Amino acid sequence: MRHGVIIDVSKPIDGVVDQVSKLAEQGIATAWCSQIFGYDALTLLAVVGREVPDIELGTAVVPTYPRHPVMLAAQALTTQAATGRRLVLGIGLSHQVVIEGMFGYSFDRPARHMREYLSALMPLLHGEAVTFKGETLSATTMAPLDVKVDAPPVLVAALGPTMLRLAGELADGTVTWMTGPATLASHIVPSIAKAATDAGRPAPRVAVGLPVAVTTDPDRAREAASRTFAIYGQLPSYRAMLDREGAEGPAQVAIVGDEQSVANQIGAVAEAGATDFSAAPFGTSDEIRQTLALVTALAKG
Repeated sequence: MRHGVIIDVSKPIDGVVDQVSKLAEQGIATAWCSQIFGYDALTLLAVVGREVPDIELGTAVVPTYPRHPVMLAAQALTTQAATGRRLVLGIGLSHQVVIEGMFGYSFDRPARHMREYLSALMPLLHGEAVTFKGETLSATTMAPLDVKVDAPPVLVAALGPTMLRLAGELADGTVTWMTGPATLASHIVPSIAKAATDAGRPAPRVAVGLPVAVTTDPDRAREAASRTFAIYGQLPSYRAMLDREGAEGPAQVAIVGDEQSVANQIGAVAEAGATDFSAAPFGTSDEIRQTLALVTALAKG
């Protein structure tokens, strides 16, 4: 299992570059960048990738609705070229409250939207022209995009059965958040693996993101997780995964404890079938430092 870190994108760009540079020096496999309400993730990773060699750079995740697939393909290929083919393109639907409430787009038929989006995006990334007309979008190019670089792997934020089937059939894997090891083992991994096998595709990547805190005070850390990550317990897609796990809220799937306990819990994610793990360090500055040190040690084996 590859060990990665979800980077802190609240820093100035020079600070983000320095952060990723240190992760690369320490042997972390992947630096994952969220796309929320700050930096544009792909632009940021293009900048970082020009400054920092070797480490894989992933988006977790870029929402599809605000970007036409032709535009996202061009941006992703540009970032792939800028980073020396180190991009992992994580994409997702986002959430109804964001797509309708902020962008003013319809969130109707999200699974149909994603199937059609991938039907246009994947050929473009693989150097093909596209002529596609669906029920939720259309895309037509006169020729392939003129960016001569290999396609990045595409991971779809997929949690429900329909989305996992799409990710296995049409993409290279999935990226999850707020999904515990029992749900990974019983639902996520077997569902996407079967879909990939049925479609004749390679075994999918399953990139799992969870909050992590190495701490001497687990109760206090879980209280902090409950406050920090409260919104995720209210979003329907994550709520469904928490319910599957039997978790009251995000604090119950956060990985918290001393070094050995945290290492064991991350090991349980690997045993559940994850190919990638991305830690989202939280807590005090000392706890974050200890968490990064442990993830670095695990990455080195």
